[in-house]
Amino acid sequence: MRRVAGYHLGWWDADGGGEPAPAGKALRPALVLLSAAATGGSPRESVPAAVAVELAHNFSLLHDDVMDGDTTRRHRPTAWHQFGIGAAILAGDALLTLALDVLAASGYPAAGRGMRMLSAAVQDLVDGQSADMAFEQRDAVGVSECEDMAAHKTAALIGCSCALGALFGGADDEQVRRMRLFGEHLGLAFQHVDDLLGIWGDPAATGKPVYSDLRNRKKSLPVVSALASGTAAGAELAALYAGTAPLSDPELERAAALVEAAGGREWSRTEADALLTRALDQLRDTAVRGMPAVELEALARMVTDRDH
Repeated sequence: MRRVAGYHLGWWDADGGGEPAPAGKALRPALVLLSAAATGGSPRESVPAAVAVELAHNFSLLHDDVMDGDTTRRHRPTAWHQFGIGAAILAGDALLTLALDVLAASGYPAAGRGMRMLSAAVQDLVDGQSADMAFEQRDAVGVSECEDMAAHKTAALIGCSCALGALFGGADDEQVRRMRLFGEHLGLAFQHVDDLLGIWGDPAATGKPVYSDLRNRKKSLPVVSALASGTAAGAELAALYAGTAPLSDPELERAAALVEAAGGREWSRTEADALLTRALDQLRDTAVRGMPAVELEALARMVTDRDH
């Protein structure tokens, strides 16, 4: 499991050696450390919480790649494609167990509360992933349903990251609550941007093939908005999505154009901007000060920049 997990994390190649590979953004642990500092605590003391959320996140990625059948992540084969489905699932299980163990072993007075917070966020994540999978079998999915799914699948763990950082930083309950809200709004904005990149992102930056979400007929936020638009473009997109044969390159290009023509691309752009504004409002209302607060705002703007 160590070899599989280390490969997934980019620490070594499939044989357990070689040069490290590109790793993830480490967004969630960065949010933990900055949230701790912004609420007056020590980033060093919050390291166990930062480690725990990154391990939990990577548990979800290992399982997500299996469920989606994705063969590439971060410019190289996914763990399941390299080692097999069973090994990837077990590696994900190991990382989630380790995440809770890291919190338990931290010795921090609020470690028990932190474990419950992380456990609740993972339950939300699993619920969101379950809904996402169920959407694949349905012809019609409502926009509000899709937003609720994303709030569970993505925003819950990002909100938990900010709340855990504040908790380990010694913040009071109101600050912890507001930091969670900041993270949840940011997480949903991040998902809108991620879904846009899943269609129009540069493979050199995303590490995934062009039109990857459309190739999987994924009902992402901009796609669901387009399908529910009541437009001719939305109807044509629905017909493409209703098929079972793999979409050809011209069909994928057409599907992307239809999402845009039906307003899905602009809707997700607008929603991401509005959610970022709400996140930053919560951050300012949390009474955080100093350079960590400035860095939190800069990080929020960076991860919702559609050019990244």
